[in-house]
Amino acid sequence: MDRLFFALGALAAFAAVALGAFAAHGLKARLDAMMLATFETGVRYHLYHALGLLAVAWAATRWPGVAVNASGWLFIAGIVLFSGSLYALSLTGVRWLGAITPFGGLAFLAGWACLAWAAWKA
Repeated sequence: MDRLFFALGALAAFAAVALGAFAAHGLKARLDAMMLATFETGVRYHLYHALGLLAVAWAATRWPGVAVNASGWLFIAGIVLFSGSLYALSLTGVRWLGAITPFGGLAFLAGWACLAWAAWKA
C-alpha cells in the first residue's frame, strides 16, 4: 500500500499544481473573484492532502494496518468530494454542488484522525 499511496499522492500533487496553474492563467479572466477564490480553495486543500497521501505512504512503511490504509482512502475521497465539488461549483455555477463539499471535509478530518490513531496505537 505504501507505493500505491505514494504514487497516488504524487499524481494528486501533479494534478493540483496543474489545476492551480489553470486557474491562475486560464480562469482569471473567466471567473469572478468569488468563484476564482473558491476554485483556489479547492486547489489548496487538494495539494495539502496530496502531501498527506505521501505521509500516509511513509506511515504505511512504519505502522502498516487498517487505520493507515483508511487514512489514505479517506484523503482520496476528500480530494474528490471537497476539491472536486469546489472545482465543479466554480466552473458551472451550480450552487447545490456546494452541499457536497462538507462530506469531503469530513473525509479529510476522518483521514487525519485515522492517521493519528495509527501512530498512537503503534
